[in-house]
Amino acid sequence: MDRATDLDIEELKMTREQYILATQQNNLPKVENAQLYPVGIYGWRKRCLYFFVLLLLVTMIVNLAMTIWILKVMNFTVDGMGNLRVTKKGIRLEGISEFLLPLYVKEIHSRKDSPLVLQSDRNVTVNARNHMGQLTGQLTVGADAVEAQCKRFEVRASEDGRVLFSADEDEITIGAEKLKVTGTEGAVFGHSVETPHIRAEPSQDLRLESPTRSLIMEAPRGVQVRAAAGDFKAACRKELHLQSTEGEIFLNADTIRLGNLPTGSFSSSPSSSSARQTVYELCICPNGKLYLSPAGLGSTCQFSSSVCLWS
Repeated sequence: MDRATDLDIEELKMTREQYILATQQNNLPKVENAQLYPVGIYGWRKRCLYFFVLLLLVTMIVNLAMTIWILKVMNFTVDGMGNLRVTKKGIRLEGISEFLLPLYVKEIHSRKDSPLVLQSDRNVTVNARNHMGQLTGQLTVGADAVEAQCKRFEVRASEDGRVLFSADEDEITIGAEKLKVTGTEGAVFGHSVETPHIRAEPSQDLRLESPTRSLIMEAPRGVQVRAAAGDFKAACRKELHLQSTEGEIFLNADTIRLGNLPTGSFSSSPSSSSARQTVYELCICPNGKLYLSPAGLGSTCQFSSSVCLWS
């Protein structure tokens, strides 16, 4: 019974499908004399397409070979190109490098075991600019001179950073412990010189000279000239003046000698003139001139005062 029922259901399904197919075929338009067209590329178009594909393949192979050759010649690596290395701290150049256009960097330094050399056929110029692009400092190393243009130029010591030399529009300061001039002509100053101490080297003479004009040393609290182990000599062609406006002139020595003083003539008796005179009396004229007069029992200056008439 069940089997018969299943067969009836299948027959009903087949009848329904046949009806649907028959209905669709009746609704479709009938095409008469239908033409069939081939699908694809044939003939000369196909040959051109193969040619272009082959040309593209050859071009890709040539480009790949050229890229590999350039990478090998320029020595491209993961770190950089050739002598150029890109590091975390910046760019590192090894060997000789040439820059044809301006170079803008923040810092340039060499390796620890080699110097830094900047070379140019004409000159080397280093410029410093502010945030507005204005020139604030310039250092030019040329064939004839080294020029620095800035508001203040300083040279500092490498150890403690103290200023050894500084120059600006107002003054020039030398902070070294010793200033040494080794020229044969010495140091020439066009104007005044202010210094607390002038000293020559050991076993060398110190000479202050003005060939055509005067040499003046001034100090508000005194000028001291001392020779600890030698002589002090002051020589002049005309007159030597020692002047003290408010104080005194003090000569302190075991022996004080005044040479080439004029000697007056005095004879108290004929017998005394024949004897050699060895003792003289120091006399002074009203104008301050000193002269010698032969010593006698009393003062003989008034008898030899004719010397004062000569001055």
